[in-house]
Amino acid sequence: MSRRTLLRGAAVGAGAVALPSVLAACSSGPGGVTMGSNASDPVPKKAFAAAFTAYEKKSKKTVRVNTVNHENFQENINRYLQGTPDDVFMWFAGNRMQYFAQKGLLSDISDLWRDFDGFSEALKKQSTGLDGKQYLVPYYYYPWAVFHRKSVFRERGYDIPKTFDQYRALAQQMQKDGLVPFAFGDKDGWPAMGTFDYLNMRANGYDFHIALLRGEKSWNSPQVKQVFDLWRGLLPYHQQGANGRTWQEAAQTLAQKKAGMTVLGLPHPGQQFSAADREDLDFFPFPEIDPAHGQDAVEAPIDGFLMSKKAKDRDGAKELLKFLATPQAEDSYLKSDPNNVAVNSGADTAAYTPLQKKAVQLVSGARQISQFLDRDTRPDFASTVMIQAIQQFLNKPDDIDGLVNDIERQKKQIFSAT
Repeated sequence: MSRRTLLRGAAVGAGAVALPSVLAACSSGPGGVTMGSNASDPVPKKAFAAAFTAYEKKSKKTVRVNTVNHENFQENINRYLQGTPDDVFMWFAGNRMQYFAQKGLLSDISDLWRDFDGFSEALKKQSTGLDGKQYLVPYYYYPWAVFHRKSVFRERGYDIPKTFDQYRALAQQMQKDGLVPFAFGDKDGWPAMGTFDYLNMRANGYDFHIALLRGEKSWNSPQVKQVFDLWRGLLPYHQQGANGRTWQEAAQTLAQKKAGMTVLGLPHPGQQFSAADREDLDFFPFPEIDPAHGQDAVEAPIDGFLMSKKAKDRDGAKELLKFLATPQAEDSYLKSDPNNVAVNSGADTAAYTPLQKKAVQLVSGARQISQFLDRDTRPDFASTVMIQAIQQFLNKPDDIDGLVNDIERQKKQIFSAT
């Protein structure tokens, strides 16, 4: 299914608390709604604090934030929602939201959506469960692309690659020039998924990619083997030891001019650049592999807020969600974090940086929009199969047949289960 109009409406307008490995919510108190936050990095943590403060000033009520390391939050979300979750929590649109809605772990907020303004119909679809009810308040989106420093490209005379052959040739030249061509870290398991997604969408097209992630195509097909073979050809130009490096550490090597490029989402390298250096950060779309698919598809995940089924302060949670759906709430956030793009068409885009404006253009011009591998497939398949499979590939890239056969075997087991 094409998502050509997914974010068009938006485009027009447009350190963690130490906790046990299983997420634990704050106890709800009088006059205060609790918020489960995965914004553990300093930049988004500060930006969300600004948005919650704006709500507190307006409502005279308190938001009690429970911040957990981002990766721990994702890994333990299922147990968190079945235990004693916060009233409201941060999560993702699309399949990742629909999965927990189906399991009865989210509260229906369709009544709030009837009064929302500034969200496109396509955004509403991304916030809707398979039962036709709304569960998510979308907050921002950010495209994935190939990031680089303008000054490095200018000083070295590098051209922006449009095709995969040009991309590989540029990586070879960077290596000759003493740069690490691709800053790369996959310690947390998900960052490398973005590279897989783009290789698959560029080689096989968006429709094949989504069908594959939905369990409708075979992972040991020639098409998927080609994706891993293309990736294997690029690995000599990636930072070695990726499974022991965080994405933050990888992005810092780009900021330090030790690496030439990196495939990440807009907020990731932006958070590692100083304010004085941020204007030097730029990106280009992932290059074309098959002209039949060109650069049509763009990876642009949507983040937002949901209300847990076990929310104790339901009225307070709904009041907070109403505020978070307003342009003012997005404006409060983006003043402190210029590394995302607002989804509400009423948000103030006058202060957007050149990079944010370019991100809007990239997404609004896309023919299809993907959400990211671990959001476009079942959470259990992403976490128990694909994280380990990709990390295994990075360690042993020559056994592609064994890799894809193992993925396909596990896929059949998981997708056949209820």
